[in-house]
Amino acid sequence: LEREGHHVISAYNAVDGRALAEAERPDLLILDVMMPEGTEGFHLVWQLRARPEPWFRQVPIIMLTAVHQRTPLRFYPDRADNTYAPGEYLEVTDFIDKPEEPEELTRAVARILHRTRPRPPVG
Repeated sequence: LEREGHHVISAYNAVDGRALAEAERPDLLILDVMMPEGTEGFHLVWQLRARPEPWFRQVPIIMLTAVHQRTPLRFYPDRADNTYAPGEYLEVTDFIDKPEEPEELTRAVARILHRTRPRPPVG
C-alpha cells in the first residue's frame, strides 16, 4: 500500500488500533479478524460502529480472515438470501480471505477510497 502512495499506520492489537483510529481518523481501516486476544477484529468493528460520531459510522473497513479457509463457518453470506445481503452480518465494507494477494488488497483499497473520498468541487 505504501508503494501505491498510501500513508499506512499500524497497530498490533485492538486497544492500540482503537486508539489510533480515534486519534488519526484514517480514510480506511484494514483489520484482521484474529488478533492477540482472539476475534478482536470483530469486537473493534462493533465498538467503532457503536460510536455516535459520523466518522465512526462511515469509515470504510476491510476485514481480513483466514478462518474461511479452515472451517465451514462464514462471517458473511456469499450472496443475498431472504434475511441478509452480502456482507451485512457485520457493518464492514469488504471481506478479503487470507492469504490475500497484495494486488487484491491494493485493488480493494483503491476501489473503496475512490468511492468514499470526498470529491473536490468542480469549477
